[in-house]
Amino acid sequence: MKLQAVIFDLDGVITDTAHLHFLAWREAAQELGIVIDAAFNEQLKGISRLDSLQRILEHGGRATDFTDAERQAIAARKNACYVASLTSLTPQSILPGIKELIVTLRQKGIRIGLASVSLNAPTILSALGIASLFDYCADASRVKHSKPAPDIFLVACEGLGVLPQHAVGVEDAQAGIEAINASGMASVGIGKDLQGAGLLLTSTHELNWPRLAAYWNNRNPVTEA
Repeated sequence: MKLQAVIFDLDGVITDTAHLHFLAWREAAQELGIVIDAAFNEQLKGISRLDSLQRILEHGGRATDFTDAERQAIAARKNACYVASLTSLTPQSILPGIKELIVTLRQKGIRIGLASVSLNAPTILSALGIASLFDYCADASRVKHSKPAPDIFLVACEGLGVLPQHAVGVEDAQAGIEAINASGMASVGIGKDLQGAGLLLTSTHELNWPRLAAYWNNRNPVTEA
């Protein structure tokens, strides 16, 4: 069975904006009298903006202190701070090996998708200079349930016109790996402590076409007729 598509998460896979998210969330939390650190920020990887805010409010003992409208306003302020920080991104901000892999995939006729909860994904891809290399981008606005539900990867597969069984997903967050596996796709994890990834790599340095092709072929061996 031929590999037809590779679908990437954004933050931590294509570029590292986790620190920019952290700075923006830390500022928003401080306004609420809540202190968060980089270790707590690990809990916010791969989940939506409002889900991240909920975890912060629970962490600060203020889970029931705000109306839905107030939560939306807090999240909007955080996002404005984060978007302002995106001006620091350039093509040099792409993580090692990722652009080379994407170019190779395109040369081989393999479709390329994005599955990110970030509503700022188009802005980020444009800043990185690689927006034109993606065939389809799915974001949180297109799904009802965020990761670890498989919805966003299923939407990405649909947008690319491929079945999940013919695609690989690449993630750096546990919720993302669970979402990929639940979708029926093959999963590649970037990081040391991810559970359930079909292929686990410590960094994007290790993610290249030969390794990806070997993983796919081992999962889907060609049998003689």
